[in-house]
Amino acid sequence: MPFDVQRLLRLWTDPLPGDDGAAAAAFRELYSDPVTVNGASLTAADLVARARGMQAALERPEHEVLSVVDAGTSVAVAFRLAGVQVGPLETSVGRLPPTGQRLDLRIIDVVTLADGRISGIWMVVDWLSALAAAGAVHMSGHVDDPVAQAGSRSGT
Repeated sequence: MPFDVQRLLRLWTDPLPGDDGAAAAAFRELYSDPVTVNGASLTAADLVARARGMQAALERPEHEVLSVVDAGTSVAVAFRLAGVQVGPLETSVGRLPPTGQRLDLRIIDVVTLADGRISGIWMVVDWLSALAAAGAVHMSGHVDDPVAQAGSRSGT
């Protein structure tokens, strides 16, 4: 039976039960407890806290699956996660305060399955594009940068 990617993504974007125990039980249906994420051991309670943080940060989160490669005991999923950032968001470079901007994250998860549940994840998120769109970083030479465009036209 193929891995249910939509169920996994809904767990992160749809509202969780208000009770932390019930929310953790929902995560235990798909994840081992603990689960290894990028080398760190996280409990179901840790996943609930992360999901609640993401859901509080993004208003009307939406996801789009771009590609799935299912090899049985491992599944690679490339997807977009987007929404208007209305709350603080933890990123790989620190906390991004609410911007009111629409953020579009591109994510690749490679999950390892054991007994039908996720036992490990290697996750890569393109934070740079989202942070640039939110004005949190400036990308030198970006096509929307008039100084960079003028320099490239003059050969400098």
